[in-house]
Amino acid sequence: MPRFTPTLLAFTLALAACTTARSADALPRYDLVIRNGVVYDGSGSSPQRVDVAVRDGRIVELLPAGKAALAGKEIDAGGKAVAPGFINVLSWATESLIVDGRGVSDTKQGVTLEIFGEGWSMGPVNERMKADALKQQADIRYDIPWTTLGGYLEHLQQRGVTPNVASFIGTATVRIHELGEDDVKPTPEQLSRMQDVVRQAMREGALGVGSSLIYPPGRFAETDELIALAKAAAESGGGYISHMRSEADRLLEGIDEVVAIARATGQHAEIYHLKAAGEKNWPKMQQAIDRIEAARKEGLKLSADMYVYTAGGTWLAASMPPWLQAGGHDAMIRRLKDPATRARLIAEMRDPNVPWENLRMLAASDERLVPIEFKSEALKPLAGKSLAAIARERGTSVEETAMDLIVEDDHRIGTAYFLMSEDNIELGLKQPWVSLGSDAESAAPEGVFLKSSTHPRAYGNVARFLGHYVRDRKLMPLEEGIHRLTGLPASNWKLTDRGCLRAGCHADIVIFDPGTITDHATYEKPQQYATGVSDVFVNGVQVLREGEHTGATPGQVVRGPGWTPATR
Repeated sequence: MPRFTPTLLAFTLALAACTTARSADALPRYDLVIRNGVVYDGSGSSPQRVDVAVRDGRIVELLPAGKAALAGKEIDAGGKAVAPGFINVLSWATESLIVDGRGVSDTKQGVTLEIFGEGWSMGPVNERMKADALKQQADIRYDIPWTTLGGYLEHLQQRGVTPNVASFIGTATVRIHELGEDDVKPTPEQLSRMQDVVRQAMREGALGVGSSLIYPPGRFAETDELIALAKAAAESGGGYISHMRSEADRLLEGIDEVVAIARATGQHAEIYHLKAAGEKNWPKMQQAIDRIEAARKEGLKLSADMYVYTAGGTWLAASMPPWLQAGGHDAMIRRLKDPATRARLIAEMRDPNVPWENLRMLAASDERLVPIEFKSEALKPLAGKSLAAIARERGTSVEETAMDLIVEDDHRIGTAYFLMSEDNIELGLKQPWVSLGSDAESAAPEGVFLKSSTHPRAYGNVARFLGHYVRDRKLMPLEEGIHRLTGLPASNWKLTDRGCLRAGCHADIVIFDPGTITDHATYEKPQQYATGVSDVFVNGVQVLREGEHTGATPGQVVRGPGWTPATR
């Protein structure tokens, strides 16, 4: 046996320590490694058993499971699904994120990108538009220091928000900016200015143009106007997305208009919240899908998105004819106070053959119209009651009740309309070109958000899709469901390095349990968080830990293909 003198022993230990140090130095170093997860890359491909390595806000490598590495933080996913952060294609978190940048209801569902711009966008705004917006603010109140769409998005990032944010420029916003809110056709010079407004927004990072053609003043735009604005966005690679002119009696004609715009511009086009509204129109859902499939076979780039509830959410004023709102909010209130106009309104609201989308008639019963968001404190106790019940309490006709409520509230009044069938929701979700959008804010059951009710989709859209429709109803494999929330919308809207889990992608990551993810929000109690998502990372920063928000706000502006740096 060799003898070790103290000097030799010290040398041997030092040599071993140096060898260990050199071995450690040879290991790759990361900010974060997520281990022991089932990794879905967002493409729709089968999952892998690999570890996810993150450095400087990006995924740098997918490591063989268990491979040695040095990390500032290691997360044990415990066999759960590890996926790209989810993309909310239709978000109305435009105001909720100003007062609470955490966006908790969506963060707890794994949403890491909110996309705005359904018809209206938060910019550009001139002084007249600012004054009107400030006047119309309800429970959520805020200053408007920005004037451009890019300025608004940067304002959110500077204030600090948890999710990433992006936006289309709204065609209604462009119209108001240049024409006001009257039912007028733009002159060639005005239309040219409107196109320039779109081009500027594209330079600021807009994803394209978004229209909402059921509501004034967006409804006043004719197809040639929409094509002109869409072409202005297409010049720099932007797309077109639309709440169609009709989702009910003229559903197929509405699709034809979107197809015509896509054909004229060559850009990607999408239909917001695909549906067949009103029981008499439910058989049209398959016909609508056939129309879209035919356009896709023609080579047009056409898709749709959906929310997964049978009730839509819009304004009580949407149960009234568009001419009522021509000229803006104040003009509408004046008309609602005029006896002759009210008589005309009652007649039109009761007429099943009017040339506008009569959502009240489509609901088939006033018990299926439920006002949920009032501005007036005096009216808030009515939230959650049907319009029919409120009319009975007041002893007035339903039409008079609706008009009176809008005047008293000095607001259009958020309302749930029960219009869709469960069978059609499943039929739509089965289409491989359908992504998901909540059509709602991202909120929390606290503070200012407790002043009003909301639609359950604000708290449960993603969880309901993954839990009920993917897991329980088995409409598609989990990898396909994740693709619909990630890679599909990222590809549609040219979101570079988003919606993916591979080297080079932004580290927007969600860890969830496919077996337990569940929505809990109901129409009666909508402000209930979903469960099943344990951890969420945005740009490599942990924003949800073991199901609870960390308070971190690392969200960034995600810009479209026309973005020019330093443009606001």
